[in-house]
Amino acid sequence: MLVIGIAGTTLAAAEHDWLQHPSVGGVILFTRNFASRAQVTELAAEIRAASPRPQLLCVDQEGGRVQRFREGFAALPPLEGFDRLYRHDAQAALALAEEHAWLMASEIRALDVDLSFAPVVDLGRGNRAIGNRAFSADPRIVAEFTRAYVRGMHAAGMAATLKHFPGHGSVLEDTHFDNATDPRALDTLRAEDLVPFVAGIAAGAEAMMLAHVAYPAVAPEPAGYSPRWINDILRKDMGFGGVVFSDDIGMAAAHSVGGIGARIDAHLDAGCDAVLVCAPEIVPASLAAMERRPAPQAGTLASLFGRGHIDWDALVADPRHAQAVANVAGNALAKA
Repeated sequence: MLVIGIAGTTLAAAEHDWLQHPSVGGVILFTRNFASRAQVTELAAEIRAASPRPQLLCVDQEGGRVQRFREGFAALPPLEGFDRLYRHDAQAALALAEEHAWLMASEIRALDVDLSFAPVVDLGRGNRAIGNRAFSADPRIVAEFTRAYVRGMHAAGMAATLKHFPGHGSVLEDTHFDNATDPRALDTLRAEDLVPFVAGIAAGAEAMMLAHVAYPAVAPEPAGYSPRWINDILRKDMGFGGVVFSDDIGMAAAHSVGGIGARIDAHLDAGCDAVLVCAPEIVPASLAAMERRPAPQAGTLASLFGRGHIDWDALVADPRHAQAVANVAGNALAKA
């Protein structure tokens, strides 16, 4: 199954054709696809109408520097500030994280977009890609915030996606641009980076996004196309039964296995359920690669579709929304 990117604020003719392909199960939206709330709501409807099967509509709306939709939305602070607040008042920090999750997810669901790929549960240990997207450097604290964030997303009718398994925070390199290798042993990873993922699975997170990071003491290949990481550790040892996403196969660290077709084969053969193809220019090659693979299993992404209808006007009229905006987008984190 592929989740693809499109180029603009409406569907081009070729993109309409892509949505007919039986291997396309979703579309991921970016800032390039957003002009206004009304426009992106219309785009969501256009995508759904163009496909003969349900399409999972996704976005990265984490907050901070990774917030694709901004104008007309709550300004969500980055997760890093929660750690500072936790040091002053742990319960207040966890309650605010849950409210952050509810606010983010409610606004996205009110666009008829199903899923924001959140929360980031990597450790905040200086990675160039993660930076202030992480809750904390402390695995125990990240685990607590993970549980709170999953609760908040679920309260808004959105599934939760833990990323980037098994942990992207403890290497320096940004896998958008460089290969990354983490030399630590599995026992060390279990005691540190994997702790928040265990908590998130226990909290009912429905999806997992893998890291393009290699852990050679555990498996020779990067986690995203590692049968050991996906089938043995994540599925068998950790008991995860949800949807496994690759990270974007257009990222530099995904190139190590070969061209577009080789990347798709490697991820799907290793046990990924869905492959992210974020750059529209590589979608045609990705669809061609899928032609030689078995037909995707129906219902693979069904657990991730948005639950219940949320109307934007009703949302902003709800006193909980105004209170959440005041709390989350106000000064609580800045003062921490």
